[in-house]
Amino acid sequence: MTVYSSLFGCATYISRFLEMFGRRENLRPRRGNTVAVCAAVMVVSGMPAAPAASAASRVAPACTPEPGVRDVEGIPWPQERLKFRQAWKLTRGEGVVVAVVDSGVDASHPQLAGRVTDTVDLTGTGARDCVGHGTAVAGIIAARDLTARGVPFLGVAPDVRIVAVKQTDQRDGRVSRLAEGIRRAADLGADVVNVSVQASDQADLKAAVTYAQGKDVVIVAAAGNVEKEGGGSTTPAYPANYPGVIAVGSASRDSSRSEFSNGATTVSVTAPGAEITSIWTGGGYRTGLEGTSFATPYVAGVAALVRARHPGLDLWQVKRRIEATADGGGAAGTGAGMVNPAQAVSAALPDGVRRSFRAQPVIVAKRVPPDERMLSIAIGVAAVAVAVSALVIFVAVTVPRGRRRRWRPGVSGFIE
Repeated sequence: MTVYSSLFGCATYISRFLEMFGRRENLRPRRGNTVAVCAAVMVVSGMPAAPAASAASRVAPACTPEPGVRDVEGIPWPQERLKFRQAWKLTRGEGVVVAVVDSGVDASHPQLAGRVTDTVDLTGTGARDCVGHGTAVAGIIAARDLTARGVPFLGVAPDVRIVAVKQTDQRDGRVSRLAEGIRRAADLGADVVNVSVQASDQADLKAAVTYAQGKDVVIVAAAGNVEKEGGGSTTPAYPANYPGVIAVGSASRDSSRSEFSNGATTVSVTAPGAEITSIWTGGGYRTGLEGTSFATPYVAGVAALVRARHPGLDLWQVKRRIEATADGGGAAGTGAGMVNPAQAVSAALPDGVRRSFRAQPVIVAKRVPPDERMLSIAIGVAAVAVAVSALVIFVAVTVPRGRRRRWRPGVSGFIE
């Protein structure tokens, strides 16, 4: 029997006793006093009493994430490479909801103040991000512009709203929970879902992706990391490898594919994923981050900018626009190349981009047999037209020549 069940049983027994005694003595026992008495009895009898705990401490157990740094020195290289502030002339992502399905988000961070509008905990460990991963991802997407206060780091789409879906605390990352997180994000009205998680191909995960896509949700997922030891993974990562998902590989400073970026996944585009700086749980920052996990939110931020600027585009069109405006590409595992935020938002693409890129049925018209009578008449008319044209040409050529030579019809020879 647990301490709490013992305490409850003891409290019930004493409460009944005091109720009977109270009727006789005109007293009303209080529940708090009853529990206190019971706790005292348990201590005297040698049974350990439960320590006093608030509801918050029971829901969100204490955690100590890895420490970050207080300040960021210099402009992070991805911001100089992507130049996403150029896209802010047209949109900063206002009105778009981005779900971060990850380890939670520290909504109290100064650069996320007011950005996190909904929180879901699927782990039962509380909404707090004890890992830091989800907070870093959310920061790349939506960190406020605090350059006026001397903070060089900022997010791609600072005016989006963030829905934090905590599906792992790093000790338990079941695929079924990831699938549930994607579903919950779609139900909460997410326009874009960032999945910086790699998993195996499973039926419930695929069904969750299909469910979200049925609600026109753009899913942006990490192409996955290759283990540096042991030759690396040769299998695709999911949900990145599902149809319609924007799969993101990692690029290094020289724009080439990072050595850890999984080329077995069918990559849509790449984004900076090495030597990354972002915000961290507790109000600070982390530098030196790497992985397709951190490349993914750059593309999710761009997808949010596109959805804000072009609200009429469906998920397939958003994917196609991001791919069509990427830089470079062609190398294995890089897809269409490095994502280009300004071009993705502003480029004037062919009309075909405005149509859905999903497969459409091809309608073949019935072959109509030719009308033989009309065909004969047409051939006859054409023959007459050719003959008349030939006669006109002949007359136009010969009559002037005959006049020059003083030739007259009906007279044999020429006039002297």
